[in-house]
Amino acid sequence: MQTYARRTVALAVLTAALAVAGCAASEGAAEPAAAPVPTSAVPATLTVKDPWVEAADKGMTAAFGTVVNGTGKDVTVVKVSSPLSPVELHEMAMEDGEMLMREKTGGFAIKAGGSHQLAPGGDHLMLMEPSAPIKPGDEVSFTLTLDDGSTVPFTAVAKPFAGAGESYAPGHGAPSMAGM
Repeated sequence: MQTYARRTVALAVLTAALAVAGCAASEGAAEPAAAPVPTSAVPATLTVKDPWVEAADKGMTAAFGTVVNGTGKDVTVVKVSSPLSPVELHEMAMEDGEMLMREKTGGFAIKAGGSHQLAPGGDHLMLMEPSAPIKPGDEVSFTLTLDDGSTVPFTAVAKPFAGAGESYAPGHGAPSMAGM
């Protein structure tokens, strides 16, 4: 008879435990589940890939690279600065049958997830009056300013470049850029 009573008590305790656990589970199910937390979140950013600047002993020179928009929203680069020189956003444009270099009004628009190529013969960053020679291997600091006011600093390494022989629009310095 003792075995029967032990089994009955054990069964009653087990049933009560399951009932309590079932109630607790149903109460917890009414609360929303927490969102999963990513284990390796990387902030979306705007970056400049493979930046370089044309080495020059004196006079104007240019910086190049690829601006990559990883922010998830469209952005426009509206300004660029450097402690070494005043800098302008420049483009190449056909004018009167001649390809000319001129300041890019409105800046460089970059779609979300896209990129913008800064290259010789195309859009670039023009250092107007470097305060010192830029020798191969020198590092030049720049800061891009976006249309929302945020800034993106980067450093470009100087290297020699034979150039593509672009011409300037009137009012933008020398009549031609033999070294560009």
